[in-house]
Amino acid sequence: MYDREHRFPMEETMNAARLEYTEKGVMHMAARRCDLIMIGTSGAVLALNTKFSLPEQFYLDVPDAKISRVGCLMMRVYANNTVQVRFLSMMPQKDIDRIFVYSTHPKHRNKLLDLRA
Repeated sequence: MYDREHRFPMEETMNAARLEYTEKGVMHMAARRCDLIMIGTSGAVLALNTKFSLPEQFYLDVPDAKISRVGCLMMRVYANNTVQVRFLSMMPQKDIDRIFVYSTHPKHRNKLLDLRA
């Protein structure tokens, strides 16, 4: 299903993020820190800080931008501790702009949050 979808372009960013997933069935909810290094409308690339086994489906939180519980599906795991994920529903452009406002990437240094929107 995901291989037939349109690939939206990704843009570089640098945000702190958190992964939430269940361990041991549904008995234990775990949360791990990561870095959001690229994002697009339909997916993202995450840099994992520590090595751990990640399930196929999990939730992504971006606490600085106040975006929580974005459903994700793991697509690829790379050797340099990065993971490419797809979102279960497309992320609105308003949320992506909010992520860019709180990014520490030099490309988004002059981005401002539009309060009227």
